[in-house]
Amino acid sequence: MTSRSRTALVLVDVINSFFDPEEPNCYPAAGQVLAPIATLLAAARASGTLVVHAVERHRPDLHDFEWGKLPVHHIEGSDACGFVAGFEPLPGEPVVAKRRYSAFFATDMALMLHEQGIGRLVIVGVKTNCCIRATVQDAFANGFEPIVVREATNSNRPHLAEASLEDIERYFGRVVPLEDGVMALS
Repeated sequence: MTSRSRTALVLVDVINSFFDPEEPNCYPAAGQVLAPIATLLAAARASGTLVVHAVERHRPDLHDFEWGKLPVHHIEGSDACGFVAGFEPLPGEPVVAKRRYSAFFATDMALMLHEQGIGRLVIVGVKTNCCIRATVQDAFANGFEPIVVREATNSNRPHLAEASLEDIERYFGRVVPLEDGVMALS
């Protein structure tokens, strides 16, 4: 039996779709999170902290319920689903493919983290009011302590990002500055 005292870093949707200006899901502020995420990723890797890459991917040629709300996007194998240069998984870093906003919904994320003795998650990426919030809420529901690093997430709707961070702090976890995120991973 493993104690659940360890921390993991979860990168949510650090894929080309949100950061490549040629992609329709890219928004101007997205790139601002890359330097803080790189700092956190370096700290996690230096300390041997588990790094998980949660990425939205949908199956080609199969209908997806999400298409009722959003245009077809993030099709497996497309350039849009490729990792942003410099943020590719290293050997041993799991990739969790998600078909909804949350990295926990209909994936083995909770099982994998529980089996690794993880109790606390530093969650970063895009978009605060959608995939980050959904992942944080489900992390909390699955018994994890979620921490969101303020500088390492944003949205194309800043007012919703701020409201989401307020809700995360109040109901689900903590919102911390970059310095505290680095300390949590060291």
